[in-house]
Amino acid sequence: MLEEIEGSVQGHRDGHGFVVRDDGEPDIYLPPNEMRAVLHKDRVKARIVRSDRKGRPEGRVLEIIERPAHPIIGRLLQESGVWLVAPEDKRYGQDILIPKGATGQAKPGQVVVVELVEPPALFGQPVGRIKEVLGEVDDPGMEIEIAVRKYSVPHEFTEACIAQARGLPDKVRPQDKRHRVDLTDVPLVTIDGEDARDFDDAVYCEPATQGRGKNAVRGWRLLVAIADVSHYVETGSPIDVDAYERATSVYFPRRVIPMLPEKLSNGLCSLNPEVERLCMVCDMFISNEGEITAYQFYPAVMWSHARLTYTEVAAILSNTHGPEAQRRKALVGDLLNLDDVYRALLAARAKRGAVDFETTETQIVCDESGRIEKIVPRVRNEAHRLIEEAMLAANVCSADFIGQSKHAGLFRVHEGPTPEKNELLRNYLKATGVGMTISENPSPAEFQAIAVATKERPDAQQIHTMLLRSMQQAIYTPHNSGHFGLAFESYTHFTSPIRRYPDLLVHRVIKAILGKTRYHLPALPTPGEAHAKLSRRIEKSEAAKQKLSGEKPKKVSAELMAWQAAGLHCSANERRADEASRDVEAWLKCKYMREHLGEEFSGVVTAATSFGIFVTLDAMYVEGLVHITELGGEYFRFDEARQELRGERTGIRYAIGTRVRVQVSRVDLDGRRIDFRLVREGEEFMARAMKDKGLAHDGRGGEGMPTKTSAKRAAKKVSAAQSRALPSPIQALKAAVKKVAAKSKGRKSRRK
Repeated sequence: MLEEIEGSVQGHRDGHGFVVRDDGEPDIYLPPNEMRAVLHKDRVKARIVRSDRKGRPEGRVLEIIERPAHPIIGRLLQESGVWLVAPEDKRYGQDILIPKGATGQAKPGQVVVVELVEPPALFGQPVGRIKEVLGEVDDPGMEIEIAVRKYSVPHEFTEACIAQARGLPDKVRPQDKRHRVDLTDVPLVTIDGEDARDFDDAVYCEPATQGRGKNAVRGWRLLVAIADVSHYVETGSPIDVDAYERATSVYFPRRVIPMLPEKLSNGLCSLNPEVERLCMVCDMFISNEGEITAYQFYPAVMWSHARLTYTEVAAILSNTHGPEAQRRKALVGDLLNLDDVYRALLAARAKRGAVDFETTETQIVCDESGRIEKIVPRVRNEAHRLIEEAMLAANVCSADFIGQSKHAGLFRVHEGPTPEKNELLRNYLKATGVGMTISENPSPAEFQAIAVATKERPDAQQIHTMLLRSMQQAIYTPHNSGHFGLAFESYTHFTSPIRRYPDLLVHRVIKAILGKTRYHLPALPTPGEAHAKLSRRIEKSEAAKQKLSGEKPKKVSAELMAWQAAGLHCSANERRADEASRDVEAWLKCKYMREHLGEEFSGVVTAATSFGIFVTLDAMYVEGLVHITELGGEYFRFDEARQELRGERTGIRYAIGTRVRVQVSRVDLDGRRIDFRLVREGEEFMARAMKDKGLAHDGRGGEGMPTKTSAKRAAKKVSAAQSRALPSPIQALKAAVKKVAAKSKGRKSRRK
């Protein structure tokens, strides 16, 4: 009997789909005819029936186990008297029929939310009713309204949560300060971006000595104070339930959907200047070599002495006699101490071989109506890196503290490349002649060594992109496997409990350890059946790991399973938040580029695929696709080892880092897609490539002819190229006309 496999359907905009298996095995391909009776996100039972032409397992849906009640967002259309909603998410491959009485107050062209009434069938479309009208497609903020519903991001707090938040105090009360260290006289400061509204970390540093006499070690005492959210958000409370469901704050241009109600995130828990706030402190001693040789955690009450910005701190550190330093004269010495400890931590980072790629992040600047004014790169200065290293140090201490106590908790785990990605990277490094490679079980230092050794090469960007893509995504899990990218044996998230639920859990665990108790996760607010499936998935995953390592299978405890479920939930919602943010940015960029249709820009290739190249514009920081059919009259083959497209006749190559000039040819707002076409520079690029091969380019993508200087040398190459080249459509048409004319002439001569 063939195996029946459970999983979730993932639709594709081209009509086919996949079953993402619960057991983690490769996805099962579903052809378009199998997708007619199912919808994106359906949970199904399927069976593998064959392998398709690409070698992928192809399946047949046997049963729909569960149809999640996800609303579908789309635009209301009327065609020949029939009301339809075209889903905004193209992974839903079918339009939804809306009966006449189910349109509500919606008007044609408006964006609406649809609730399914009848599911799709093999020979019938799904039927729904309009549940909510969001407005016109060009309304300000519509892209965010769509994204939060499309990705099921909770964007409204429950009444119970709002009521509890309303009952919280406006300031720290005397009873809240009991059993806390008083740090109000310590000049802790916050350092954030200009547009930050919630401040969850504050820092202070001073020179210090550990030990006495000859054994004395010189270094610094670094205090990292983090907002004590756990004091106000009790386990299982309405605020906690809502925070767990969200798992993270979601950041959009001009809007944030917070994990906690505003009274906490921007008020009571935010380390605002010159007010008392409760905090959890990681108090560390860091040696001159950047090693953390001692640390302790304790609850405290603090008073932020200043709200500083990255720009301001960078200016002070670069010129201690400048105007910024004069305004903050009392804090200059403390900031210089912070800079000193940062330099020591940076040296330790380099010593342990942490991977450090400089990537360009962008920021969308909008006007009051939500329209993009410009897209600019986020500039990271020394103050950004200073705070980053201080937070990393506190996170490492948190992970070590939990690990030493043998208490269950969530770690932030980033594993090295999979064997498949490892092999792909090694082949790529060999093909591009880097002269260095990675071992079968590589260390972060190997990646960093390649990055440093190749940073002056013309294709450095391409090499660094491939190094980055070979790594896995970081996740939350109770199994401590270390952090590959940062080269830490143990790492977790402690420093942002206002906006990340895993950090809140870490705070609760640390408090439990300090109080010599044990923290137990509450019953997760997840439906019983879904939780049972999650548990089965975890058990299968653990069994697979144990089999791979040769360990004897062992039963997973209920406590560990609860932490695994929490880690899976937080990791999944982190991905959801990233996808929703990227979706909104893509929408805004498409609207922005609609105003630039037909214009030409310079750009650089950021990815090469079998169907074309992705190009990011220099001035706009917008990415679009140049389809392979737009690359000229040449047959291109995708070289997976080199990650490039190569012309078979000319040898022209398009790889990551190749500079091109493109024209904006098409913008698809619904599909979040921008199409480019190559312009003259692309033809000149081809002409140079053909000249290098001894061929002259006619400027129209036509056949090449030997140049005078290389005629003899290239004669054989030209002959071979011409024998392989297919005739152009015009040449083929002329040949066909001549052939017909010849036949006609022959028939006439026979009649005579």
